Amino acid sequence: MHKFDESMDKLNYQSGEYIVDMADRNRLKITVLRRLGPSEVFETLPVARKDWMVPCGVYEDGQEFIVEENLRMPESFCPSAWQTIYHNVRTLGFGGNLPYFDEKGVSVSCCSDGVRPVIFKIERI
Repeated sequence: MHKFDESMDKLNYQSGEYIVDMADRNRLKITVLRRLGPSEVFETLPVARKDWMVPCGVYEDGQEFIVEENLRMPESFCPSAWQTIYHNVRTLGFGGNLPYFDEKGVSVSCCSDGVRPVIFKIERI
């Protein structure tokens, strides 16, 4: 058993044991800022054009999702996009801030679809 310094954050001494409190979590709002098509990303496509290469049909521009304190993926959110933006969701959800933005509690991220990306704004609420 490890002995912890009683002054450490998030540790409580109760009944002869140290109890680690969970970090506070925050709700987040994810807004779809824009869905881009290949012609908005490339002057000349680097791969052969396919019929599905149009702006993503999973979302609509302006669509909003709420992420609860459990930081689970919202219903009907694209799992691939979620995997790509989750590092920023986790940072904001646990109260952190990203060094790239002057605003606190905000991120602008995009999915990893390089031909037709979706841009999201993630904000702590």
